[in-house]
Amino acid sequence: MRTSFSIRAQANVRTAPKKSQALTPGNRVAVFSPSSPADADRTGTGIEELKRLGFSVEPSSLIFGEGYFAASAENRAEELKRLLADNAFRGLFALRGGYGSNSLLDKLDTYTPGLPKCIVGFSDLTSLQIFLWQKAGWIAIYGPMVSAGLDAGAGAPNGYDRESLETAIRGNKSFWTINLNGESLVPGKSEGRLLGGCLTLVETTLATPWELATQDSILLLEDRGMKPWQVDRALMHLKQAGKFKNVRGIVLGDFPECEPPVAGSPTVRDVCARILAPLGVPIVFGAPVGHTPRPMLTVPLGVRARLEAIGAGLLHILEPAVVP
Repeated sequence: MRTSFSIRAQANVRTAPKKSQALTPGNRVAVFSPSSPADADRTGTGIEELKRLGFSVEPSSLIFGEGYFAASAENRAEELKRLLADNAFRGLFALRGGYGSNSLLDKLDTYTPGLPKCIVGFSDLTSLQIFLWQKAGWIAIYGPMVSAGLDAGAGAPNGYDRESLETAIRGNKSFWTINLNGESLVPGKSEGRLLGGCLTLVETTLATPWELATQDSILLLEDRGMKPWQVDRALMHLKQAGKFKNVRGIVLGDFPECEPPVAGSPTVRDVCARILAPLGVPIVFGAPVGHTPRPMLTVPLGVRARLEAIGAGLLHILEPAVVP
């Protein structure tokens, strides 16, 4: 049965999680451009990395750019629809983030997709990933993009962690553990459904038909280039909107390029501790997810997980993110 994305028909309706087929060497994958354009050299390097991972790759057809978008919203939406409908492609890797995924969502209003596909990306992709989760229950892969992570290579600064990426997309483990390499702000253990993404984009789902439902979740929040007071404002907005009510645990990113503007003023870590610690749930700060200068961990969103906020923190993924 095919599933409609109609916002009018499915507003506030949650469906059972749907998993895509696993990606294995030899599969065809496509690059798509839902947001901003990317540097040609970085794009080429990222595509070569996908080939080294064993995939046959179709580059994005949107290469010229239109201002700070890879193309018009209509063309970006049409590219995505075409790739979702083409059964030749097992997975889709985003070109990069930047800005623009949110302008595709209304254009997916009445679109009817086929079976779920493995969609890999982070940052601005949060808008699309949350939409697909809230409207169709699609599991997302929060990981490196062609020109943001894959281009730098496995294990490199600003690159990606190959083990966590392959474990997430291959589906060859029913249970695995990710070392978060962070700091436990509030110690403890909890279980929930892993959700979230880029802080700014999670916040901008508020009051939309695809507002992220966070109850009983382990919530992942990360971002970059924000002043501590801007992180404060975003967290307070989410708190006052009730998004932290009944959250089971929180994983926070590195928040690079978020240094305080005045020496001695509160840091992002200080802000997170002040606002989030009173929730009394396990919290790990400083995990290399999403925006990070360290090799980026890949984290599946929508799966059941257990957070251990002890020491550097562990995230146990309790089910495969994809199916054979």
